[in-house]
Amino acid sequence: MQFTDTIYALSSGALPAGVAIIRVSGPGVADALVRLCGALPRARTAALRTIRTRNGRALDNGLVLYFPGPSSFTGEDCCELQIHGGRAVVHAVLDELSQIDGFRHAEAGEFSRRAFQNGRMDLVEVEGIADLIAAETEMQRRLALEQAHGGNSALYQAWAQRLTHARAMIEAELDFADEDDIPGSVSASIWADIVTLRNEIDTHVDEAGLAEIIRDGLKIVIAGEPNAGKSSLLNALAKRDIAIVTEIAGTTRDVLSVDLSLAGFSVKLFDTAGLRETEELVEREGIRRAREIIGHADLVLLLSEKPGAFHLDEAITDDVPVIRVATKLDRGDTAWQPTDADVFLSTKTGAGIADLLQELTAFLPDLAGRTSFAMPSRKRHVDCLRQASAALERGLATEGLDLQAEQLRLASNALGRITGRVDVENLLDVIFSEFCVGK
Repeated sequence: MQFTDTIYALSSGALPAGVAIIRVSGPGVADALVRLCGALPRARTAALRTIRTRNGRALDNGLVLYFPGPSSFTGEDCCELQIHGGRAVVHAVLDELSQIDGFRHAEAGEFSRRAFQNGRMDLVEVEGIADLIAAETEMQRRLALEQAHGGNSALYQAWAQRLTHARAMIEAELDFADEDDIPGSVSASIWADIVTLRNEIDTHVDEAGLAEIIRDGLKIVIAGEPNAGKSSLLNALAKRDIAIVTEIAGTTRDVLSVDLSLAGFSVKLFDTAGLRETEELVEREGIRRAREIIGHADLVLLLSEKPGAFHLDEAITDDVPVIRVATKLDRGDTAWQPTDADVFLSTKTGAGIADLLQELTAFLPDLAGRTSFAMPSRKRHVDCLRQASAALERGLATEGLDLQAEQLRLASNALGRITGRVDVENLLDVIFSEFCVGK
């Protein structure tokens, strides 16, 4: 796709910084480099240049990199200006770029959008780059890198090719059934593979739950009666004061959360209001919110400061695992038995915290030895994969080659929507709006 305007933006982090990178992409890149730096640098070779205004006034010295299209990130002429990261320096260079005819500041994600529209990457790879930028844990990095480097795309493309072959065989039998060199029965040659393909897609979809935990984090809710030590535990695990802690029951009125990294996974820890019956309106609202977040939990830490007080609230359903945590052991005034709880701890002395972390780690997925992270990490991927699987199921159950071919076409289109090969214009604004401006 040919763009007539040239875009630019700060592509590095917040200012001030040691180095700032300004990215420029579009048909005016070469002329702009000559105007700013005096001469066009050799392609893909860093050159130290003085960056000047159109009147010859020096703005800064920096490294200049020129990437002629189509072998560039966006598929068109690109350059990077690596300059000093002071606010005044960066703003001066950006202002000079804005004075060039046909140049404008890039919108959020516009560089990546141009890369997609110029065929340099597909939507799954684009989303992988967005996730890679946002990754905070080791597992998030590995999942994002798999997508950004085309691991998922290669899988979906291979499935699409198998569907294309199956459709071609069906069309051949429909159009040339009387020819001797056309197989007499498509069923024998392709439908066994379609059954296998559908099973492969369903197995792939089954890993969406694992991908969700990696990408969005394991949701752990701290619950229990008022004054059981929930807020103290949140602060102890976060290693900073997140929640207010007092001896007054009902201090926590809202749901508080903190993100932790545990064994390379993201963990979202929620502190909730104490579960009890009360007529106080604000506390009742806090308890309602607590029960709502418990309903979406992957794991519940049920706290109690005394034996026999681990009361399962109505919000804690049978399908949510529960770890019973005995608290305030430092007081020494409670006769706990080994079977009374799963973990015994004191947030004041730190005793038992390591045991609790070990218990939490046991609930994380075991990815030891796994080399591939090709799994659907976004809801739209899962939705399209389920549509493809459903179309294949209908194709297998349908009588008539023409109707079966139509179901295979629908399955192929569903796979194509994941990578952006068909019918995705309505998705583009949503996807690229998640990007930072310089990407």
